[in-house]
Amino acid sequence: MKRKMLFVMVVLSLIVSACATPAPVAEPTASGPSKFAFWHSMGGSNGEAVVEMMKRFNASQTACIGEAVFQGSYDDSLNKLKAGLQSKDIPAVVQMFDLATQVLIDLQVIAPMQEFIDADKFSLADYETNVLAYYTVGGKLYGMPYNTSNPMLYYNKDHFKAAGLDPNKPPRTYAEVLDVAKKLTKKDGDKVTQYGYSMAIYGWFFEQLLAASGGLYLDNGNGRDARATKAAFNGPEGVKILTWWKEGYDAKVFGNFGRPTADTQKAFDAQQTSMIIESTAGLRGRLNASQGKFELGTGYLPRPDEAAFKSAGTIIGGASAYIMKDRPKAEQNCAWQFIKFTTSPQIQAYWHTASGYYPVTKASYNIQEDKDWVAKYPQFLTAVDQLHISPNIRATQGGLTGVMPQARQLTEVAIEEVIQGKATPKEALDKAADAVTKAITDYNKTVK
Repeated sequence: MKRKMLFVMVVLSLIVSACATPAPVAEPTASGPSKFAFWHSMGGSNGEAVVEMMKRFNASQTACIGEAVFQGSYDDSLNKLKAGLQSKDIPAVVQMFDLATQVLIDLQVIAPMQEFIDADKFSLADYETNVLAYYTVGGKLYGMPYNTSNPMLYYNKDHFKAAGLDPNKPPRTYAEVLDVAKKLTKKDGDKVTQYGYSMAIYGWFFEQLLAASGGLYLDNGNGRDARATKAAFNGPEGVKILTWWKEGYDAKVFGNFGRPTADTQKAFDAQQTSMIIESTAGLRGRLNASQGKFELGTGYLPRPDEAAFKSAGTIIGGASAYIMKDRPKAEQNCAWQFIKFTTSPQIQAYWHTASGYYPVTKASYNIQEDKDWVAKYPQFLTAVDQLHISPNIRATQGGLTGVMPQARQLTEVAIEEVIQGKATPKEALDKAADAVTKAITDYNKTVK
């Protein structure tokens, strides 16, 4: 067990560098309301929204008093959680990103959300099926989706108009993106002054494009039919993605602004590129940046062909709320009440309009606040519609393994090697897949 804990702690470090049955109702104790902490990683306006939701929760009942504590980035929060597991200084509930799912399960430090759901006889009928699917392992929900997103196409409608393109008809397939990018690209001599399309070298984007092609990232049904034993992203779907990426780059119509997504966002805001792929979580930021400069359009994540829009789809991004196992029952109960509150339709509608993350409950879209918001900013519906057309299949449920952080970094290296002409798409992905498979093998030895 010590060896297992040590190895998984090492995995947690890599992420940084790259139970008792719960009572369904929280009640005040003899000494007053129970206090609990919620660690989160939402900064800026999103962080303000998190604090507001906690204020509303505290005002809605008298049994619990929660405190939303900002812990920095997901990596920072995970680093602090890692340290807290040793000192027992951990919160009752923590927001943790998708990559940590398998590691948290293997560490056995979280109380499965399913236990609280079953004890409370709580219905999940109104919750988005695809959203729940990502955090469901072996038929058991481990974390309650908190902030959910998917990637989509952002484009400059003014650039489309100037190029004689329909501003209300964004490209949908790889071929269409390449064709439109050629028409949008501008040059001053040999220097490109405006790229038609750009995408950060980000492993998450590759994972999403792979899922949208119907391809699996890992064997054994993406690690969901059984524990993953090897990488599978080096198949025809993955090769096609990098072949397309390389073709656009060589034609000098796809821009490369590096790995940091913020750099590609800045290029888009400065109108140095006409189209980008980015998370829906960045929509409010792009709307603010484009205000008074250009009209912002949004479209679906590109697919290899039109047929893929029916057979495949995107993976859930973002993070989930996990209740920690080693906390007093009163704190766990309060954490559960808080989670139910924050995922209620009214609060989810507020979260959608305040952040850009889409609701996890369907009824949220019927709340007037949300209706008014999307009527004013229809761009917010793109990610929601994309979610609803995505089938709930193994590809769209996402890969599940304790070495996802390493895998993501290795695919980023593969993308760079292809773009730089150091390897063919197949060679680069085979190399990355071999390295990921070895990492999975080493990890699995510690958790069986």
